[in-house]
Amino acid sequence: MSAKPSAAQTDLSKHTPMMQQYLKIKGEHPNELVFYRMGDFYELFYDDAKKAADLMDITLTARGQSGGNPIPMAGIPYHSAEGYIARLVRAGQSIAIAEQIGDPATSKGPVDRQVVRVVTPGTLSDEAFLEDRRDNLLVAIYNHKDQFGFASLDISSGRFAVSELENPEALQGELQRLHPAEILISEDFPYGDLLQGYTGIRRQGPWLFEVDSARRVITQQLQVKDLTGFGCEDLHLAVCAAGCLLQYARETQRTALPHIRKLTRERREDAVILDAASRRNLEIDTNLMGGQQHTLAWVMDRTATAMGARELRRWLNRPLRDVDVVRQRQQSVSALLDGFHYEPTHDLLKRVGDIERILSRVALRSARPRDLARLRDAFVALPDLQEILKPVNSHHVVKLATTIGEYPALAELLEKAIIENPPVVLRDGGVIREGFDEELDELRNISENAGQYLLDVETRERERTGISTLKVGYNRVHGYYIEISRAQSGQAPVDYIRRQTLKNAERFITPELKVFEDKALSAKSRALAREKGLYDEVLESVAEQLAPLQDSAQALAELDVLSNFAERATSLRFVAPEFTDQPGFDVEEGRHPVVEQLLDEPFVPNNLLIDNKRRMLVITGPNMGGKSTYMRQAALIALLAYTGSFVPANRAVLGPVDRIFTRMGSSDDIAGGRSTFMVEMTETANILHNATENSLVLMDEVGRGTSTFDGLSLAWATAEHLAKEIRCYTLFATHYFELTQLADDLEHAVNVHLTATEHDDSIVFLHNVHDGPASQSYGLQVAKLAGVPQEVIRHAKAQLAHLEGSASPTKPAPHRTAEATLAKPAPKHQADSETVFQGDMFANMDPSKVEDALRKLEIDELTPRDALNQLYELKALLQK
Repeated sequence: MSAKPSAAQTDLSKHTPMMQQYLKIKGEHPNELVFYRMGDFYELFYDDAKKAADLMDITLTARGQSGGNPIPMAGIPYHSAEGYIARLVRAGQSIAIAEQIGDPATSKGPVDRQVVRVVTPGTLSDEAFLEDRRDNLLVAIYNHKDQFGFASLDISSGRFAVSELENPEALQGELQRLHPAEILISEDFPYGDLLQGYTGIRRQGPWLFEVDSARRVITQQLQVKDLTGFGCEDLHLAVCAAGCLLQYARETQRTALPHIRKLTRERREDAVILDAASRRNLEIDTNLMGGQQHTLAWVMDRTATAMGARELRRWLNRPLRDVDVVRQRQQSVSALLDGFHYEPTHDLLKRVGDIERILSRVALRSARPRDLARLRDAFVALPDLQEILKPVNSHHVVKLATTIGEYPALAELLEKAIIENPPVVLRDGGVIREGFDEELDELRNISENAGQYLLDVETRERERTGISTLKVGYNRVHGYYIEISRAQSGQAPVDYIRRQTLKNAERFITPELKVFEDKALSAKSRALAREKGLYDEVLESVAEQLAPLQDSAQALAELDVLSNFAERATSLRFVAPEFTDQPGFDVEEGRHPVVEQLLDEPFVPNNLLIDNKRRMLVITGPNMGGKSTYMRQAALIALLAYTGSFVPANRAVLGPVDRIFTRMGSSDDIAGGRSTFMVEMTETANILHNATENSLVLMDEVGRGTSTFDGLSLAWATAEHLAKEIRCYTLFATHYFELTQLADDLEHAVNVHLTATEHDDSIVFLHNVHDGPASQSYGLQVAKLAGVPQEVIRHAKAQLAHLEGSASPTKPAPHRTAEATLAKPAPKHQADSETVFQGDMFANMDPSKVEDALRKLEIDELTPRDALNQLYELKALLQK
C-alpha cells in the first residue's frame, strides 16, 4: 500500500499550484503510485517516488520544498513507461496514470490533469504486461459464516464467472486452480489466513458487496432484467462478490466494458474436484518449486495460439464429470487424427494468433496498430481454415467451424486501411495505408512534399506570366508568397494580391497559394489528427461485431486445444480411453506423461486394475522404486481422460470419478504455525471427510511424521476407514509392512509391490508392479545410493544385525525391514536382551485389566444374573 501524504503535504496552500494539483489527485488515490504527466515524463513524488526508485532502479531526485525539506521526486520517460509499469505490477503495485487533458496554449496556471486509468495486477489488458499463455484473473470473495461467494474476471478476454463454495477447503481449491493476480475482499473478511502466499489483496468497503446494488450493477452490465437466464438469480453470495468485482473493474478502466457480456455459473459438482493439496502434488501447471517446467501442461501444450494455451490450462485444471461432453471432445480429437487433419489446422491457427485478447483491447478502445494488423491476418486465414475443416468427420468440429465463421468485409477493410507492418503506436502516424483516404493522402503529400510543390508553382507561374524574376518563398511572419522584382511587378496578373512591398521587390499571394498555405502550415498535425480519426473509425467498425467475434475466438481456442490433443496423441503414443458406468480403473501399460519425457531410457509401463474386488491397493517397495510415480500416473491418466484428451497407456477403461485426492510428500506451514505432521493430518482429515466411493485417493506414507507406533496406528485406521466405510478407489503406499495384513483382513484390499533387486551390495530398481507385498525395503542400499558415507552404512548394517538378532525367535516380524526393526524400550521386568519389534507390537503389549478379567472368565458357568454383574464390572474396569 502506498503511503499517504502527511498533514503538512496536504495543506495545499503551502504548495505551488502544480503541487496542489498533484496532491489533490494523490488524495483521491492514496493506495496507488501516481504517475503524474509533466511534458515528456511521468513524475512521482514523496513516498511514491522513494518506492518507485527502489522498485524500478531509477534515480531519486528532488523538486522544490515542503515544510523546509526537499520534495523527493523520480521520473520516467512517458514513451518507455510500459516496461516500468510492468515491473511495478509484477511487484504487486497499482498505478494511477494522470494525463494532461488541458491545452497548454490556453491553460492559465498548471495544465489540467486527470487520472485516465488505474493499472492493477488483476485488471491488465495491455500485451506488454501480460503472460500470454496464462489467464490474468481478478477475483472477489464474499463470505457468510463458512460459505463463500466467488467471482472471477479476466478483463483481457471478458471471461466472467461466479460460483458458491461450501467451506474454506473449497475456497482454497478454487484459489489454487485459478492463481488470481488480484483478490478483492471485504474490510471485515475473517479468513485472511486462507490468502497467505497471494499478492495483490485489496480490502474493499463492505457496502460494495451489498446484494441489491451488486445485482443492479451486474444486470446493467449484461443489459438484462434479472440473472435468471444465467442461472445466478439465487446465488446471493456470488452476486455480492460479482457486483464488487465489476465496480472495481469499471473504476480502474475508466471506460465502458462492452466485452463483458456473459456470466458463467460454475458448479463444483460439474467437475472432477481437486483440492489445493492435490493440485500442488499433481503439478498440473505449476511445479512444486513454483515454476512451469516439468508439469502436465508443459508436456501437453503444443497449441498454436496463446488463447488455445490458456484454454488448455482451464481444461486441465477443471476436468469434467459430464461424460457426454468428454466423449464429444474425444470424438473430435479422433476425427482430427483421421487423415492427419490436425497438421494443417495447427498451421492455420498459428496465423490467427491471440485474437481473444486483441478483441478485448478493441472493446476498451486501447487496441494498437499491430493488433489490427494481426486481426487482418486472422480474418484472411479463416476461409482457408474452413476449407481444411470441411472433410473432418465430427459434428462438434462442424459446429465450431460454423461459430468461427468468416469476416470478408472486415478483412477487406483492414487490408485497405492498415499498412502491412504498422508501427507499434499511432502517435507518430504512418499506420493508415496510402490510397485509403484522399484527404489524408493530400495532407501527407503537402507535409512531405511542400518544397517540391513550391518549385512546381514557381516554374508554372514563370511560364504563365513570362516574368523571369518571379520566385516563390516563405517566412514565418507572412507565410508563403510570390516575389517579383520592382521593375517587373507591373506585369503581375490580376489574380495576384499584393501582400508586402519591399525596397526592390513586391510580394504577392494567390488564392491557390493561400489555400496551400493554410494546408501546409498545419499539414503534419492535421494529417496526424485525420489519421487518428480514421483509425478510430476502423476500430469502431470492428467493435460493432464484437459479440460474434468473441464467440469466434472462443471456438478457435477450443479447436486449438482439440488439434493439440490430436498432435500429442500421435507424438506421445496416447490412446483414447473408454468410459463405463461400472466402478474402477483398468489400465494396461500405463505411463506417467511427465516422467516419461524426462527419462533418457525407456519408461517402464505398468498395469492398474481397480474394481469392486480391488478397491484398495496397498503398495510396498523400496524408496526410489517408483511408488509415487505409479500413483501419480493413475491420477494424471484419470485427469487427462476427463478433459477429453487421449491418455498414456495401451488401453484404459475408467469408471465414474467425482474427486481426486492426494496425500503425498512432506511439507510444513511455518507461516500458519503448522508442523509437517499437522499438515499431513489436516490433508488426511480432509480426505476422510469428503471422499466418496467414486473418489480416487492417493495416500503416500501416512503417519511417517510421528512416532512409529502412533504413525502405524493412524495409517492402519485410515486405511481401514477408506476401505470399509468410504470404499473409494485407493492407492495406499507405505513402508509399514504390517499394513500388508490389510489384504487378509479387508474384503476389497490387495497387496501390490514395486520390484527391485540387489547386485554386488547395491540396488537396481526394476519399476515393475506385481501383486503381493514386497519382501524388504532396501533402506540401506538406497542410503548408499544417495551418497551416505560408507562408515555410516557399515555402522547401520551392524546395528541392523544386532536388532534382528535380538528379535524374539517365537514371534518373528513378518517382512521386517530396517525401518520395522526399531525397538520399543523394554519394560523393566523384561530381560535386557528381549526387544519388542514393530511387527509384533500389538502381540507384545502388556494385557489390560479388562483382557485379564476376560481370560479368567468361565462363561459356561455363569448364570444370567452373574453375567450381567460381570458386564458391569468389566465396564467399570474399562472406565478406569
